[in-house]
Amino acid sequence: RRVTQQTGKGKIHRMYTLIVVGDGNGLVGFGEGKDEEAPRAAEKALAEAVRNMDYVERFEDRTIWTDMEAKLGGTRILLRPRPVGFGLQCNPNVHQVLKAAGIKDVSAKVWGSRTPLNVIKALFRMLHAGNAPLAMGDGVGGRGRRMEKGSGLRSKDAMERERGRRIVDLRTW
Repeated sequence: RRVTQQTGKGKIHRMYTLIVVGDGNGLVGFGEGKDEEAPRAAEKALAEAVRNMDYVERFEDRTIWTDMEAKLGGTRILLRPRPVGFGLQCNPNVHQVLKAAGIKDVSAKVWGSRTPLNVIKALFRMLHAGNAPLAMGDGVGGRGRRMEKGSGLRSKDAMERERGRRIVDLRTW
């Protein structure tokens, strides 16, 4: 999209690009780029997206482990795991990110602001666990960013410990 910065000497126009990349097998990342020309903005965004790629743990290589909720600004997202063959029934921005991550069976609900950037950032906070530990400051002495609920996506081991029993793969194929 085209963005404008208002200065004392007039307006400065630039192109802004948001790119999501993934291998469809658990690796996913997003990047933002801004430049006077759209192709260079896309190059910058792609480079940042590849740098920010991280692994997402999936249950049976098709869905998430448990219900997850996140809030960022005015955006609130709820993700729920679903049975085999359910598909991705969710916001188009959430759909693209989950598809890039290789998640196939999930339902999601977005409340409040549906600004694509906020939706994608809130979703990545959930999927990339531990991106902002609660006790971590901002490096200057202030409070760090804080995730609203939980600590992101939990691993299989953490789920087994929490439930007190092993998680068994029930696939028949």
